[in-house]
Amino acid sequence: MKVSVITVSLNSARFIEETIRSVLSQEYPDIEYILIDGGSSDGTLETIRRFADENRSIRWISEPDNGISDAMNKGIRLSTGEIIAHLHADDFYPDTGVISSVAKALAESGRLWATGGMFCAGETGEKMDEIRVRGYDYRTLLMGNTLLHPSTFVTRSAFNSCGLFDLSLRYAMDYDLWLRVGKICGTPALIDRPLSCFRVHEKSRSSFEADLASSEEWRVRRRYLGKNPLRLLPAFWRYLKTRRENSLYFARLVENSGKRGIAP
Repeated sequence: MKVSVITVSLNSARFIEETIRSVLSQEYPDIEYILIDGGSSDGTLETIRRFADENRSIRWISEPDNGISDAMNKGIRLSTGEIIAHLHADDFYPDTGVISSVAKALAESGRLWATGGMFCAGETGEKMDEIRVRGYDYRTLLMGNTLLHPSTFVTRSAFNSCGLFDLSLRYAMDYDLWLRVGKICGTPALIDRPLSCFRVHEKSRSSFEADLASSEEWRVRRRYLGKNPLRLLPAFWRYLKTRRENSLYFARLVENSGKRGIAP
């Protein structure tokens, strides 16, 4: 199965070279790499052009967009692969076997999407923490986002059935998609290994806008829970608890970024 990896960027010169190298180093033989830039002015485009001139598998555009959901949707529409991945411009793959393991898991399971674990990495790429793949249950997913965006891969047929990312969302567009895909396409293939490195730094939205992300995630959850107070009340208490936990977690990682990481 052909795999399309999509990276969206805007003034990402600081990290995007490592992101691109991690995709190009994958041992899987059939990958197309699509970069969607929002009009960078910091050297990002120079890095993209340099790699694109040397690699036919890279396709890219640079133009204004209507936010990250719009940019990711552009990448999906340009892509031609049966499996679609999104790897943001400050994240990277931890080793050369990520795409191969995903393609194998999807082929063997017959599932329409797959998800795995993730490393949290510091500014210099050191691995600071590992989040293992979680067990999947749709009712649990309704109570909170248990899936990791850069470690979740969705087939084209699933996108065709469930639609693309919601343009009205700035933070929880992935959670909204998981809820749609899970409801229509069933359980994902679970891969018990880290499939991405999520880079934590002071300017990452998950780090310094964690409260805004949690609030939007709660609004998304309410769409799917309906108005039954017996479902909303426990979900609301969980939201309050995880909002504080997420803020403290990312603050700790940002503080520790640049210090000695965990063993690979």
